[in-house]
Amino acid sequence: MDFRFDDDQELLQSTVRDFLQGEVTPEVIRASWETDTARSPELWKRLAEIGLPGLLLPEAHGGMGMSEEEMVLLLEEVGRAALAEPVIGTAAVAVPLLCDLGGSLADTWLPRIAAGECVVAVGHPVSPFVEDAHVADLLLLPAADGSLHAVPAAEAEVVAEPANDPSRRISKVRFDAGASTRVASGEEAAELLARTLDRGALACAAALIGVCDRTIELAAEYTRERKQFGKPIGSFQAVKHMLANVKVKLEYARPVVQRAAHSVAHGVALRSVHVSMAKLGAGEAATHGAKTALQAHGAIGYTWEQDLHLWMRRAWSLDRAWGRSSFHLGRVREALFEGDLAIGPGTTFAGA
Repeated sequence: MDFRFDDDQELLQSTVRDFLQGEVTPEVIRASWETDTARSPELWKRLAEIGLPGLLLPEAHGGMGMSEEEMVLLLEEVGRAALAEPVIGTAAVAVPLLCDLGGSLADTWLPRIAAGECVVAVGHPVSPFVEDAHVADLLLLPAADGSLHAVPAAEAEVVAEPANDPSRRISKVRFDAGASTRVASGEEAAELLARTLDRGALACAAALIGVCDRTIELAAEYTRERKQFGKPIGSFQAVKHMLANVKVKLEYARPVVQRAAHSVAHGVALRSVHVSMAKLGAGEAATHGAKTALQAHGAIGYTWEQDLHLWMRRAWSLDRAWGRSSFHLGRVREALFEGDLAIGPGTTFAGA
């Protein structure tokens, strides 16, 4: 399968990269930690001006009418910039869920998302805490009976939970599930939640690719400057091999993420397996990249003043969001030994 992107797609990615490089600096990220919400409505508005929150929205609702195939390129830049704004939760997860639900709910909220006027947070049983619930105007949440509910912020009780990443704000959310908030139930709700999980995990995987890329850059920059025995430590074979091993993991993970994006965008039957493979590959690359970059920095990498920890924390938090590695490994294992990819004596994986 050919995963090469055309000129327009690459131009869109470079436009978002240039914007984020100018607007989301380490200083800006640190300054956001000192605010009550760690979020910037002004920045969210500017992101809307370049089309990021509305990328997956139909043009009729003020969006760009694109798919997850383009979204993963932009989410890679989100990870590379360590952007904390709710792009994953609102733009990559809530928007397609609202599109699936349709009706007055979509008509009301989708144009507001495209304009950067609101944030919509989404919960899922796989993720016990809801990210960005503290700034959400609407929450899409599952109930204990498996039904799906659209809950206005004023009707939800949001309890903040501690997080290792100061940019990540997670909460427990309590609400009264009733007919007035229910938007789907039974098999319909189960299918919607399954799609939601795959979109959330895919979005995290794409962002992890960008995080990993940035940790390699930071490590390479530092090892060119830091000298030992009169030479840059980056010239030492052992250091070169460490960073090269991370680069190999990254470049193997990237096409797996792109394959998963194609599967989600086109509703491929093995979508969930492809997403789990992407999340596993990207998570392994990013967490290994964080560890290796820290090793390359030495003791200074542990300091608060070093920028490296901004991306290390993003790697750890994204790796755990929308299903931990054990969960996604279980889905792949089940497919291989019990599901659609299961093979018996005399058979092969050809065509799987």
